[in-house]
Amino acid sequence: MEMKTILLIISCFFTLTIMGQLKPVEAGVYKWTDHPVVIGEDRESRKILEGVSPHFEYLEIHATTQYPGAKPSTAHANEDIEECIIVKEGSMKVTIEGKQKVLGTGGVILLMPQQMHSIENIGDTNLTYYVMRYKSKKKMDIERGLVSGGSLIISPQDLVLKPSSRGAGRAYFDRPTAMCERFEMHVTRLDSKGLSHQPHKHIETEIILVLSGETEMTIDNEDYTGITGDFYFMNSQSLHGLRNISDKPCSYFAFKWN
Repeated sequence: MEMKTILLIISCFFTLTIMGQLKPVEAGVYKWTDHPVVIGEDRESRKILEGVSPHFEYLEIHATTQYPGAKPSTAHANEDIEECIIVKEGSMKVTIEGKQKVLGTGGVILLMPQQMHSIENIGDTNLTYYVMRYKSKKKMDIERGLVSGGSLIISPQDLVLKPSSRGAGRAYFDRPTAMCERFEMHVTRLDSKGLSHQPHKHIETEIILVLSGETEMTIDNEDYTGITGDFYFMNSQSLHGLRNISDKPCSYFAFKWN
């Protein structure tokens, strides 16, 4: 049996085992400093959240830090899990099905299921990245993901920074995937104190990842604060709105899906 097939079987068995024990992900803030650090020989990890959500039967987010000189992550493929990876800091070489690209801070990978991949720290400082792993409640559609562009490796330098009335923004992607009818991601920068936009709700579940500055989020009449590395989680149809609460700029990733 080929190694790729063996790894796919192991990945599928592990996912099925843990799914039956999961609870809904709670709306609110998930703070970087609250996540226990698990330290290994050449890397460390932080578990951020895990559970089910309105559109996903499995959703997990963790952060990995590879130290300088760390061994690359073992090449593997996920049978029925899709991933979105965000570079927090450092220099990453990512390999997907033999194709390679180097990413720095703000780089994003949208990784389809069933594709061999690995990640390597090629810099002389720590490489830290977030990994969002998810499986849809609806049937996986590999063909839909391929037609929409397959796996993506995006550097922010490849994207246009568009000015807005409050600051600026970068659109990363807005498309169907193998797991999502729609998955959209962008970065927003707010240059001054105040609302990003009026509180609103939508069918998509949404996550905000704070990249810099001091922010406050209202989710269904509850207020939360977040700084660099913190996540806000909003369920489908939750009323929510984000504010910059400092006179200095703030920036954040926003990604939502259904």
